[in-house]
Amino acid sequence: MHPIRAVVPCRACLSGEDLDWLGGGRSVSLALALPTTVEVVPEGAARAAGQEAAEGGWRDEVWAFLRGRLPGLGPVPPPVLVHSEAPPASGLSSSTALIVALFRAFAEAGTPGRALPSDRTIAQWAYEFEFARFHGGGMDHLAVVEGGALLLDGRERGLPVVRERLALPEEWRVVVVDSGTRKDTRHHIRDVRAQLSAGDPALAAYRRAADGASERVWEALRGRDLAALGAAMSDAHVAMRDHQRMSTPLLEDLRRSALRSAGLPLKLSGAGGGGALVGVCRADALAETVERLGRALRVTHPGARILPTAAAPGIRDAPTPTPTPTPS
Repeated sequence: MHPIRAVVPCRACLSGEDLDWLGGGRSVSLALALPTTVEVVPEGAARAAGQEAAEGGWRDEVWAFLRGRLPGLGPVPPPVLVHSEAPPASGLSSSTALIVALFRAFAEAGTPGRALPSDRTIAQWAYEFEFARFHGGGMDHLAVVEGGALLLDGRERGLPVVRERLALPEEWRVVVVDSGTRKDTRHHIRDVRAQLSAGDPALAAYRRAADGASERVWEALRGRDLAALGAAMSDAHVAMRDHQRMSTPLLEDLRRSALRSAGLPLKLSGAGGGGALVGVCRADALAETVERLGRALRVTHPGARILPTAAAPGIRDAPTPTPTPTPS
């Protein structure tokens, strides 16, 4: 039997954090080639249990969820090996990538010889699984399942609607700067939902600013205009920082260092008060950009890591059907 292995990219949010579940606004995601890999291994592989536990212990919960949807699954999940190239709790959706990879690997392991669930079904199931725990949105699930760049219309419940898809130009690369500080997305979502219930004007101002930044980010991607993309991503970051206090002094220091040393505009990816910043540069300037940034950060922020990477390609170009609303 061939090895069962699922490889899933992570994602950067180029604009529009929270708009995927606040509704009434657009966000832009980009899948990154920093994958999470889940491999089903034989029973008794001691290393598997240790690695899975270190990744957050989703194995049993994902298996239990699938047992309610795929007939024939046994009571105990198979052991797995987990490896991720994305830093954890960094705003790059490494946890969603792990959950999607578990869904894919377990669906194949548990239903040999039968048709596998579609990508759309995997995204829907992963969204339902995480929504029950964190009450967030569906950008991450669509981003890591579909790949490429997605322009999304947010919905208060259910997966966002994919308005358009694009591939990042082949001559562009992505630079991730991991601050080494972990995010707290669960508390962030709770606080923003409280803002929403209270009709907080700061949240309304953020939604308008972030939606406008998403429009400019997408126009820059479509027009293959790198300078405009950096400016629009900076606008998206400023909206996060000034309206919703999503940034921190450390993250702002990193942004200033990147702009001063390498001319690279950086934007915080994901909410929660920490994590990673992302920027886009030309492929032929990647080595020099990373070298200059590395020299600067070694002195001022030795705990930060620089991860040069590329966009993960999209899996399809066909229009996405309107998703079925998730039952309340």
